[in-house]
Amino acid sequence: MRCIRKNAESTGKGESEVAEKRAKTGRWIESRPRIFYPMKTGGKFMISYFANLVILMIFGLLMLFSASYATGFFRKGSSYAFILPQTLYAIAGLVVALVVSCIDYRWIRKWAWPFYYLCLLLLVVVLFMEPISNCRRWINIKHLPTLQVSEMAKFGLILLEAHLMTLHRKRVKTLKYGILIPVFGILPILVLLKFEPHYSAMILMLSILATMMFCSGISWAWIGIAGGAGAALTLAFLFTQSGYIEKRLSTWLDPTKIQYQTQQSLYSISSGGLFGLGFGAGRQKHLWLPEATNDFIFAVLCEELGFVGAMLCVVLFMLLILQGLYIAAKAPDRFSSLMCVGITAQIAFQVIYNIAVVTDSVPNTGIGLPFFSSGGTSLVMLLAEMGVMLSISRASDIVHIQNEAEAKKTTAQQIPFPAPHEQGPNRYTYNG
Repeated sequence: MRCIRKNAESTGKGESEVAEKRAKTGRWIESRPRIFYPMKTGGKFMISYFANLVILMIFGLLMLFSASYATGFFRKGSSYAFILPQTLYAIAGLVVALVVSCIDYRWIRKWAWPFYYLCLLLLVVVLFMEPISNCRRWINIKHLPTLQVSEMAKFGLILLEAHLMTLHRKRVKTLKYGILIPVFGILPILVLLKFEPHYSAMILMLSILATMMFCSGISWAWIGIAGGAGAALTLAFLFTQSGYIEKRLSTWLDPTKIQYQTQQSLYSISSGGLFGLGFGAGRQKHLWLPEATNDFIFAVLCEELGFVGAMLCVVLFMLLILQGLYIAAKAPDRFSSLMCVGITAQIAFQVIYNIAVVTDSVPNTGIGLPFFSSGGTSLVMLLAEMGVMLSISRASDIVHIQNEAEAKKTTAQQIPFPAPHEQGPNRYTYNG
């Protein structure tokens, strides 16, 4: 993270440095972006990142089947009611990821504002939909899959903020371009999410934006001021709300009023021990633990696979996050680096908040575990974002190939052709 911020701070200090940056990346930055990378010189994406992603997906699908078969049979008459559509979404999402990995990320940047406006429009439309569980978070049309717009808005926010922070890179240390413009980009989304309501998505998006602003190279003074003001406003908002938020905070602060859902989650975790009860042998998922297929699937994992299985899950996510930061550090330009930071921050904070909720470390709020929790929109959008990460890693490989070719060409030009008398003894001369 420090490396990414250091690279961002060095951006925009002078035209000579920009020219040097472009020289080091061959002609990549100045070349005209196409929709797809060329077949012959398209580079290769990061195989280890893709392999880790597939392992997480398979792990997540297995745990979802174990967590959902009892609920699916009781509520929908089929043990495959959750896992079957999720598997189809996973296959479709993986295809989307592979297709997006072949698309030039610079072409995606052209759609920053249109996609942002589309997300705002859909966030308005969702407010007129029929509520599900007393919330209006889904576009629910008969005979069509439900669409959770906030999942699209997360990527829309990352795309727009990366575009703006790149566009104003030379003025990022000022109050207007470093703080105000990025904040104004997220405000309409936060207001619309408030009316759904969807507080967990609001917290997650604020965390993503704060990470991207930090890595964009804004002044340390503005970081302190913005961080303090943001924390004060958040606390004031939380403790002045009545109803939903007040109930969640009061039950978290007072252990004697612990929520039933959180209580069952802690029962699940404590039952797992070191190695767990065995895959599929969990007890709390049999209609005791609410939302076992979604927000609290990590509790089922802990119960069935124990501490060892939970740590394996955490290690896989940590590896994915570190690989994402590596791609960000090696990205060809500022925009792609900030895109990687935003997407990686989304995965990281979502994992942290989900595990914190499940373990009662923070107040209970609905936030799923990436690649594990059920939800088609979330899975497809996450895999599409993984495709963007693979696209940027492919671009980095193209730049690496260009740099090697330029280095070989430069080396060949610098090595002088030896003079005749330096070429060694004449082949016809006998040196006995």
